[in-house]
Amino acid sequence: MPTIAAYSYRHRIGRPLVDPIEGLSYTENFLYMMDKLGHINYRPHPTLARALDILFILHADHELNCSTQAMRHLASSGVDVYTCVAGSCGALYGPRHGGANEAVLNMLEEIGTIENIPAFVEKIKTKEGGAKLMGFGHRVYKNYDPRAKIVRQIANEVFEVVGREPLIEVATALEKIALSDEYFIKRKLYPNVDFYSGLIYKAMGFPSDFFTVLFAIPRTVGWLAHWYEFLDDKENKIVRPRQFYVGKTTTDYVPIDQRSEGEKGPDLISAASAESKRRSLGGDS
Repeated sequence: MPTIAAYSYRHRIGRPLVDPIEGLSYTENFLYMMDKLGHINYRPHPTLARALDILFILHADHELNCSTQAMRHLASSGVDVYTCVAGSCGALYGPRHGGANEAVLNMLEEIGTIENIPAFVEKIKTKEGGAKLMGFGHRVYKNYDPRAKIVRQIANEVFEVVGREPLIEVATALEKIALSDEYFIKRKLYPNVDFYSGLIYKAMGFPSDFFTVLFAIPRTVGWLAHWYEFLDDKENKIVRPRQFYVGKTTTDYVPIDQRSEGEKGPDLISAASAESKRRSLGGDS
């Protein structure tokens, strides 16, 4: 996974691919493959490698979250492990899951300065324009996410090496307000692991749309642990949650030509065939 991610990044920036080498740790090799240029003895900065290592450990596994459950669902069908990982990556990509730290960064950039925080908080409370407080709250933790405390400390260590990320001031001020405001306290909205991790990745120079990739690399370790566990238990059957219908018991049939516009659904009828449409788009149609 780190090799695939590094190769993808190098291809994206138009640089030749770099293979992993012996003698480097997991995260050191990842940074080496991403950043090595012409220097024959290049080695990643140890503080940055350690910071990434801690972040990877914190993200490796975390109960039956959305993407991990996707892994177990797919594994239960007997499909190959590559398809299982691909499906888990698809689940992780959502903004409510692995894309959350990118969403936090977008939110902080939208706020811009500390002076704009009160107005933004008011938008959250009134739900004006669909404003959302990203990086706060968790399906499991109903108080301060213990991982967030560790990530907050890592941020300081990274900033000492690469320089202080300006948005950290906005993040710190927003956190202070949220932790003291009765609106957020009542709803148990406390910072989670995503709130500061995006700022660390940004300070380290990763593009924001690469953040989910950085989540997927360590989480694959957790996914595969669940994959092994599921296959190792011979009593496991295909995952099949029950669903109970609670709608109408009887509904009168209305012919389609007598239905209202809202009842008909989308117009899927086309006068031209799909084949004729393809042909018409050709060069000599």
